[in-house]
Amino acid sequence: MTPTFRILALCAATIVAAPAQEKVDLGALYHIKREALQNSAVMDHAFWLTDVHGPRLTGSANLKKAAEWAVERLKAYGMADAQIESWGPFGRSWENDRFSVHLLEPSYQPIYGFPLAWTPGTDGVVSGEPVHAVLRSESDLEQWKGKLKGRIVFTEAPRTLQPYAQPLYRRHSDEDLERIAMLPEGLPPTFGPQSPGRQGAGSPDMRQILAFRKKLSAFWRDEGAAVLVQYGYRGDGGTISAASAGSRDPKDPLNPTTIAINPEHYNRIVRLLEKDVKVRLEVEVKNRMGEAGQDSLNVIANLPGTGPNKDEIVMIGGHLDSWHGGTGATDNAAGSAVMIEVVRVLNKLKLPMNRTLRIALWGGEEQGLLGSRAYVRKTFGDWESMELQPEWEKLSAYYNIDNGTGKIRGIYLQGNEMARPVFEAWLGPFRDLGVTTVSARNTGGTDHLSFDLMGLPGFQFIQDPVEYSTRTHHSNMDVYDRLQADDLKQMAAVVASLVYHTANRPEKLPRKPKPEPRKSFSRPATAN
Repeated sequence: MTPTFRILALCAATIVAAPAQEKVDLGALYHIKREALQNSAVMDHAFWLTDVHGPRLTGSANLKKAAEWAVERLKAYGMADAQIESWGPFGRSWENDRFSVHLLEPSYQPIYGFPLAWTPGTDGVVSGEPVHAVLRSESDLEQWKGKLKGRIVFTEAPRTLQPYAQPLYRRHSDEDLERIAMLPEGLPPTFGPQSPGRQGAGSPDMRQILAFRKKLSAFWRDEGAAVLVQYGYRGDGGTISAASAGSRDPKDPLNPTTIAINPEHYNRIVRLLEKDVKVRLEVEVKNRMGEAGQDSLNVIANLPGTGPNKDEIVMIGGHLDSWHGGTGATDNAAGSAVMIEVVRVLNKLKLPMNRTLRIALWGGEEQGLLGSRAYVRKTFGDWESMELQPEWEKLSAYYNIDNGTGKIRGIYLQGNEMARPVFEAWLGPFRDLGVTTVSARNTGGTDHLSFDLMGLPGFQFIQDPVEYSTRTHHSNMDVYDRLQADDLKQMAAVVASLVYHTANRPEKLPRKPKPEPRKSFSRPATAN
């Protein structure tokens, strides 16, 4: 054989040995893009979830109303078996009916804020001169003992506020996406318990912190403080980020009424107190709280497949619950609305899908992925024993949306490198819509982790940050007007295409090795 023929033979052998190219149905993709981008109903879904049924705190009447609305809409889109599935017990329900704070002296000012979940309301109107008591040590508790009964207590040191040096709004640059695509060091760790060196709940320092927090809560109760005031953990300029300050467990005692107000208002009042200027506040909070260990809910629905693998499943989802400072728009009506829109698009187009599409809208995500964990344990298996249910073998992939309103820029593989060529092929036609990046990195904080924990292919998307961390996340600014319509339309087109191709791929998506049993479920620090 001549050298030339030897080279040609080697090339031919290489071509034969190479894995088959992932197929992309460009005809179906054309119709999906057209329907999702030009005939979208995603903002109508978002309207009902936010302006009508928001906020949607887990255990609240609004969450149930939102779930009932979602069931009816999914039934209208061909999911005849759409239903609410309960899980639990979750704990106390909590509703806020009224919030009113006024600075009366030295001059009148309305004070902006909201109460923190799972704390009670006031017993009518509480008025009087507040005190500023920052309690950080045992000596602080001793100093203030016997001085706080019936008082409005400002519990934090003033926050130093700076002008904004960077815009609140941001899109990922090419450099950002290149960084996200690169692994910082080695392969991403398997999701599980806290890694060595990280300060987890069991570390000595954290144990001391948690023990003091428990003692401080008992101190506030024993001293009979009427209202505790803070400014939330992030935000200024009208943005207040805060969540809960009490326990949903009906066995736990209730903390005093706790509220978060604008840091600018907070700082003014503390300065007045420090200068011995007379201050008088008026506070009224009406909260309703259940005492029973109530269940919560997920919404589950199926669009049956029509091919020989119709007993296999492609899942999509996002959490339906929210915090209560706003109406839960970017966290996470956005994800829920997009996934409902994916169902609408695929049902409208009547594209043949071999596998069944299942949508899940989760409750209890904000309290620790509770709804998705309960569903995965019941449907797929128990991570503590790795005893599997039959559907564990039938799931091809789970796709999750929960990073705000920003458009999709790529996907996190959660270390599943075997899926890289699949997503690079399927996402390629979306480069003109900004989708460029496939990253092997893990990302945390939301419901795909419940699937990844069981060795199931669970994926979360890389999204533009927009205003998520700077303005809307867990804040009073998380409202409909902060949603970006064009971004939600793009997201629906991308996810609908992935669902269609996953449903019709000859094989299920590749998986990482089956994990070992785990005795703990540790949620990463980043919460969505």
